[in-house]
Amino acid sequence: MEDNQQRILIIDDDEIYCSVLCDAFTRRGFDVAFACDEQQAIEQIERFEPELAVVDLRLEQSSGLHLIKRLKDNDENTKIIMLTGYASIATAVQAVKLGAIQYLTKPANADEILAALGQSNADVDVEPSQQPLSVKRLEWEHMQKILLECEGNISEAARRLNMHRRTLQRKLAKRPVRQ
Repeated sequence: MEDNQQRILIIDDDEIYCSVLCDAFTRRGFDVAFACDEQQAIEQIERFEPELAVVDLRLEQSSGLHLIKRLKDNDENTKIIMLTGYASIATAVQAVKLGAIQYLTKPANADEILAALGQSNADVDVEPSQQPLSVKRLEWEHMQKILLECEGNISEAARRLNMHRRTLQRKLAKRPVRQ
């Protein structure tokens, strides 16, 4: 490794997407490490000591939000991007509160991630849409808010939402509607 290479850690359970990002950052001159689950991520954080990190929100059965705290505890100067295919306002706010500088939806490419990493402060200036959210999007946002309050516990979130656990799991497995 060259001394001037920045270390970037890619944490994503989609191995193909992770591989594509790793290749893209390696071609751009970064020292790259990756993890595909929470345990691998914890090991890489301690061993690799990244300066930059791209963290997927959903890692199998766990949340990438926990890893933001772990990264910041390891080195408070680590710049973190939260990346997900399941965007919600509640998780975006929580990611920024925990220390992420930006929240991007998949599929984000290496150039978009680099642009977000180039920001010096968290982007909290989200412009509200002129159109009201659809009922389906409001439902998605509410489920995400409750799930966040329950620290990712789907059974507890389902109880609070007054729905069956499997129903909630099915709804969460679908991509959210845009508006």
